[in-house]
Amino acid sequence: MKSNHYSIFTLLREALRGQTGWRPVWRNAQPQPAYDVVIVGGGGHGLATAYYLARRYGIHRVAVVEKGWIGNGNIGRNTTIIRSNYLLSGNIPFYECSMKLWEGLEQDINYNAMVSQRGVLNLFHNDAQRNAYTRRGNAMRLHGVDAQLLDTEAVRQKLPFLNYDAARFPILGGLLQKRGGTVRHDAVAWGFARAADRLGVDIIQNCEVTGIRMHAGRAVGVETTRGFIGAGRVGLSCAGNSSRVAAMAGLRLPIESHVLQAFVSEGLKPFIDCVVTFGAGHFYISQSDKGGLVFGGDIDGYNSYAQRGNMPVIEDVCEGGMALMPRIGRVRLLRHWAGLMDMSMDGSPIIDRTPVDNLYLNAGWCYGGFKATPASGLCFAHLIARNEPHPVATAYRLDRFGRGAVIDEKGMGAQPNLH
Repeated sequence: MKSNHYSIFTLLREALRGQTGWRPVWRNAQPQPAYDVVIVGGGGHGLATAYYLARRYGIHRVAVVEKGWIGNGNIGRNTTIIRSNYLLSGNIPFYECSMKLWEGLEQDINYNAMVSQRGVLNLFHNDAQRNAYTRRGNAMRLHGVDAQLLDTEAVRQKLPFLNYDAARFPILGGLLQKRGGTVRHDAVAWGFARAADRLGVDIIQNCEVTGIRMHAGRAVGVETTRGFIGAGRVGLSCAGNSSRVAAMAGLRLPIESHVLQAFVSEGLKPFIDCVVTFGAGHFYISQSDKGGLVFGGDIDGYNSYAQRGNMPVIEDVCEGGMALMPRIGRVRLLRHWAGLMDMSMDGSPIIDRTPVDNLYLNAGWCYGGFKATPASGLCFAHLIARNEPHPVATAYRLDRFGRGAVIDEKGMGAQPNLH
């Protein structure tokens, strides 16, 4: 264990001996007949859950089963943004918990995840939006979250390259959370996988779940392409495939699957030092350490299980970017990709027990999955270990849709594609 600890001394040692002593980041584990807990899904949430089960709750006989390879799903297909600038009391404590975990994550897991708290600035373009962001900022402050309202001149000083003088949608100001920012998404997957592996968790790749075995109304394990794996408890953390996997246990979830595209440009000299969102359209942008502009927008409007998008969304996202900063019109698009979003009916997640005994659900993350990674893992691990919701995730119950206790952060109603 200790010999695999990363430090400045490790870097110096490997530099002196030609980088020949690096060990694999995690074991290529083979499935055992049974575990105390099996987590279905090897994305960021599944890996974080396994890590916290071992680290915080002392449950080490844990397996993470992933149908592909680690980093192949949404954890490697997002725009890297982290923030806790939410409005509703059901969301703020959870996402602020996640932000605090991000702030100490690299020391906790002994891995450089490139956490960069460069700030997140949400622009507003009319009086109604100003009032809405003022309300949001006040709600954040009441929960102890940092928030600062900027006027036009303050935004201009921070971001002089935006379109102020001939804008179709004038920039009247913005809501700034300085502690927000970006994190390297691949490093999050690798860091959690390595940290969980060091605590004895088995990470089993290329192992697709094909069924959930039931006995007397209880989940007792999972059928996979590599054989049956018994489990005391089964946790589903399958993102856009949550509905398909839950259906194996006879569950129908209040979720639709949609594609969300992301884009990156050619490398440019540094000029965006924070994350910026466009209030007159769904467009958000930041600049990577390599210089590429990383940006995205709305989900594709149709249901899909594909990890690819379509041209109308590309056009819509680029129109939003041009309205905000026309100078990017000459920048060449390097590549684009898509992740599979599990869109819930109110735009907020679900972390709860299911009606099936020993089967637990972590799903419905919509656009907010990456920024929630550490808190999602902690809260899901708490739920599985203690059989009760974590204090910051009590609002994310599965039955809230039947009780009318929805957490509609955007006020869009019960239509997943609008969230």
